[in-house]
Amino acid sequence: MKPPPFAYCRPSSVQEALTLATQAGEDAKFIAGGQSLMPLLALRMSRPTHLIDINRLPGLDELRQTDDGLHVGALVRHAALERAGRLVGPWRALREAAALIGHYPIRLRGTFGGSTAHADPLAELPVVATALNATFIARSSQGDREIPASDFFAGPLMTVLEPAELLIGARFPVPAQRARSVFEEFSPRAGDFAFASTAVTLTTHDDGRVRSARIALGGVGAVPVRAGEAENVLQGEHLTDGAVREAARRAAAGCDPSHDAHASAAYRRELIATLVERALARLREEP
Repeated sequence: MKPPPFAYCRPSSVQEALTLATQAGEDAKFIAGGQSLMPLLALRMSRPTHLIDINRLPGLDELRQTDDGLHVGALVRHAALERAGRLVGPWRALREAAALIGHYPIRLRGTFGGSTAHADPLAELPVVATALNATFIARSSQGDREIPASDFFAGPLMTVLEPAELLIGARFPVPAQRARSVFEEFSPRAGDFAFASTAVTLTTHDDGRVRSARIALGGVGAVPVRAGEAENVLQGEHLTDGAVREAARRAAAGCDPSHDAHASAAYRRELIATLVERALARLREEP
């Protein structure tokens, strides 16, 4: 199928992009990599009147670490995250998740901002943003708005972004000492959408006891969900086999996945238990 007619715009600045979006109204769409939007256009599941190409906007493709954390621009490509050797320790989940998105040609074009703003319940980066407590930065003609990841995702393919707001990036806060993170998912084949996923970040005391834990789950709800009971059971504990299994059990028991043609709810719970256990085991064994 072919997409419906639309006007195509290529602004040269963020301000010009925002002006075009305001003039075009609610039926305008920003496009960068287009790896999610173009199939929707081809199937006529999305019918924007204007496509605003933001690929050439300066400053939005930067990945930098500053005193207030890690800044990921909206136009940072998945492949750039995958190749970023400095994304280790507290940032490792971000690099690991990016490496599992689709196939390499998709990762060359797909962007951090596109994936998170698209808000697919099976996508990897929203899960990582939730686990790592990211803050999204949206810009409009009224200025910038900061939105915690916990408030950003509103439902399947929905965020709290307003029609004339542009996601310009996200800030991941300065991690505590001895913080580490990992990402795990299961998909039937490399490049397929995952049936379930988890991003886990831990900080530990000098003696190895857990100081804090954040466990986010993907594929088991309309938006990424936190496994609060699993996090609580780890507090103050060493990552013994028993503690890891109990946290994995509680993560699975606390989620409410749906049944579809690909996997039953019970199967997705089993996957969550396995993935959380695997993630915690890696955090225990790997530096």
